[in-house]
Amino acid sequence: MIHLHYLDDALLVVEKPAGLLSVPGRLPENQDCVIARLQALYPDALTVHRLDQVTSGLLLHARGKAMEAALSVQFQQRQVGKRYQAVVEGVLDRDTGEVDLPLIVDWPNRPKQRVDHETGKPALTRWQVLARDLEAGRTRVELEPVTGRSHQLRLHMASLGHPIVGDVLYGAAPAARVYLHACSLQFTHPLTGQAMRFDSTVPW
Repeated sequence: MIHLHYLDDALLVVEKPAGLLSVPGRLPENQDCVIARLQALYPDALTVHRLDQVTSGLLLHARGKAMEAALSVQFQQRQVGKRYQAVVEGVLDRDTGEVDLPLIVDWPNRPKQRVDHETGKPALTRWQVLARDLEAGRTRVELEPVTGRSHQLRLHMASLGHPIVGDVLYGAAPAARVYLHACSLQFTHPLTGQAMRFDSTVPW
């Protein structure tokens, strides 16, 4: 069961649980995913953007091809506001900063990404410290992906020497889950032009 934050004739906003794919995987055993569950109830639901399997939080879907096209344009033109919360290993010194490192898929190790200054696609992440846990040696941060590259937040934080807690793919120690949650989503309704904002409680 997928929790619905919002539903109308144009779109759906849902809460993706950690561990569930956004779209079907390549293997037959990886067909259970958010879009498959949604289409069982709303056959016209279409994917507009994705969250990594390990990430939880807000996910927007269109209803029908016309709405998919309209919402996709907002993502392409960076008119969609996205905020994430994460807990990273180590204690960040500064309160705010940004990571501007181009990314490309690491083919021998896909889906892992890597920094590549020659052929990578531009990727920019802004971060802000929310709390420091000196005893645990962790920092809670808010992350804003200005671009939307695959694994961008995960690799960018790891590049600072502060991988997201539980993200073993990028050098973190094992944990109960990857501590990354899509907590805020802002966009314009494609039919009404109304400014829409949704917030999701961080589950840790």
